[in-house]
Amino acid sequence: MSKILLLGCGNMGGALLKAWAAKTDHIFTVADPAQLDLPGNVSRVGSVEELGEDMFDYLIIALKPQIIDEVLPAYLPRLSPSGVLSSIAAGYSAERLAAHAPGRSVIRIMPNLPAVIGKGVNGLYAHGSVSDKESREIEQLALCSGETVWVESEDMLDRLTAVAGSGPGYVFEMLRAYVEAAENLGFSEKDARNLVLGTVRGTVELALESNQSLEELRKSVTSKGGTTAAGLNALNGGEEFSALIRDTLGAAYKRAVELR
Repeated sequence: MSKILLLGCGNMGGALLKAWAAKTDHIFTVADPAQLDLPGNVSRVGSVEELGEDMFDYLIIALKPQIIDEVLPAYLPRLSPSGVLSSIAAGYSAERLAAHAPGRSVIRIMPNLPAVIGKGVNGLYAHGSVSDKESREIEQLALCSGETVWVESEDMLDRLTAVAGSGPGYVFEMLRAYVEAAENLGFSEKDARNLVLGTVRGTVELALESNQSLEELRKSVTSKGGTTAAGLNALNGGEEFSALIRDTLGAAYKRAVELR
């Protein structure tokens, strides 16, 4: 059981905290000036002075990246000498975190939005000298909200951010366009949404349960000269859709590098 200080508690931080508090026996304190709806076993302070002499094994940053430099230094003295500095903030590198706390272990967690329902994918990156125990404890926290993928470099974490961290945004936009197209075929907004979301949910669940490749599954539903083949030809007959997805991930990765 560890003492964990969560610095900031926005939408993502709050969702993760609820999962962590429900599924672990760690002692959590949130430092945030706002009045928050927190689990009953989590305490809150509005300032560093309210912490008194409390020391913590982990300090996890859940702040907007642009205010980390301003807020973090006041709370670092509350991290025990052997404590771990962690962060769920996108666009703020482990190297910059380590510069605030020389000699400390630093672990970044890159969650994505489905973490709020326990279906997320969390990227993990350990910077500097991080013990197996520290890695396991952070991984156990991440597992409370979904799956985990460890990467060996911060560059790979930026690539993971482009794929998974930003991924829900791409999917929501594709779903929006899919629903809109169904409405254009004459379905009501409600029916179009149900048709599209039901189709996508069933298709994803089928893919997760199947040992076949995605290409094999696609072929299994595509008859030569049939309706699916006609639709697929319009979607990606000249590899336009594949190129668009590559460009989408490439743009997100480029921006992640710029924000380091």
